[in-house]
Amino acid sequence: MSEVQNVVELKLAMDTVWLTAAAALVFFMQAGFALLESGMSRAKNSVNVIMKNYTDMCFGSIAFWFLGYGLMFGTNHTGWLGMDSFMLTDAEPMDFSLLFFQTMFAATAATIVSGAMAERTRYPAYIVASIVVMGLIYPVYGSWVWGSAVSGEGWLAALGFIDFAGSTVVHSIGGWCALAGAIVLGPRLGRYGPGGELRKIAGHSLPLLALGGFILWLGWFGFNGGSTLEADASIGPIVLNTHLAAAAGVVGAILTMMVFRQPLLVTHTVNGSIGGLVAITAGCATMEPAFALATGLIAGVIVVGGTGFLNFIRVDDVVGAVPVHGFCGVWGTLAAGIFYVSNPFSSTIVMVQFLGVMAAFLWAFPLALLTFWLISRTIGLRSDSVAEQRGLDFSEHYESGYPDFHTIQMHAGTEAPRGGRDRA
Repeated sequence: MSEVQNVVELKLAMDTVWLTAAAALVFFMQAGFALLESGMSRAKNSVNVIMKNYTDMCFGSIAFWFLGYGLMFGTNHTGWLGMDSFMLTDAEPMDFSLLFFQTMFAATAATIVSGAMAERTRYPAYIVASIVVMGLIYPVYGSWVWGSAVSGEGWLAALGFIDFAGSTVVHSIGGWCALAGAIVLGPRLGRYGPGGELRKIAGHSLPLLALGGFILWLGWFGFNGGSTLEADASIGPIVLNTHLAAAAGVVGAILTMMVFRQPLLVTHTVNGSIGGLVAITAGCATMEPAFALATGLIAGVIVVGGTGFLNFIRVDDVVGAVPVHGFCGVWGTLAAGIFYVSNPFSSTIVMVQFLGVMAAFLWAFPLALLTFWLISRTIGLRSDSVAEQRGLDFSEHYESGYPDFHTIQMHAGTEAPRGGRDRA
């Protein structure tokens, strides 16, 4: 074997190790989402939240292997859809590594939806929706931006759309699906008063929320750094920009709360860091550190303001998934064009970025809205009022995350009103 061949094989081995390690970090983000969403939900729904996060990835991973990966990364000569690589079995080793890595991205897009719909969604209905997100909604848009791994490219990629690791491809898609789900479901019982006034429903464990935030922050180094798809020196500035944006997101959220004389909430603080991470995901490889700071700082402002806006229009998003992933994903994608390192503040680049974020909304939101509406009219999307009062741990799983404290609560509640499971 020649020296050149040895170098090539060594490089391939190093790339594979890095890509699979990064994928494992992204997989660990599922634990972060589970802890964050569970902590921001009431104790009586903690098992249900964990079950959704634990199993949406399992059902969805099979759907992504069966259909989604081919739609996203198969031969794409039209610019719209991949046409092969379904049920990938006969391929190069690196193709399997890419499939593994991208499966974790697809799972992230799906699990974003869980938090917004927490505490009133039937478990089987949510799993069906997750399969649709990972098998169809996410990969089709992904094919427009990142397809294909074989031949051809997506129509947005051909226009020069910048989304290095998925501010829009992953996070805004997940955010718009979450928005659709929250709208079809309606708010939790008691969330808003007769006059529309906001009633606080506190999560049961802010330490779990904070731990989930730390895990997500850690996993994001694999999310963004692994998107190089190879082990090279570009990983350094990518992970630095990722960290700076997250830190600035916290600062932006805290400053916003201070300016508007709001309590300095740990919920907004943790979400500020995640908003910064979401925002920098598009431009982490093409942005200077100072602009990464600016991107994260503005994302922190958007998190606090976006949460208030959703409450104003009476959309009940339990964990803030829509402002964190949807709104900050849009801002981060625009910022990737505004602060593009070799041609900053170019109106042409920004217009392409705007087209990309609009295409994401116009694809994901209506299709998700239709999906959730069909589910609600067939198998039922929303739990009935008695189940919601007792907690979904009991009604959906006949378990309790905290059995010593919930014996009485499990058997409380009133009779469900007429109107079926999907009472909004």
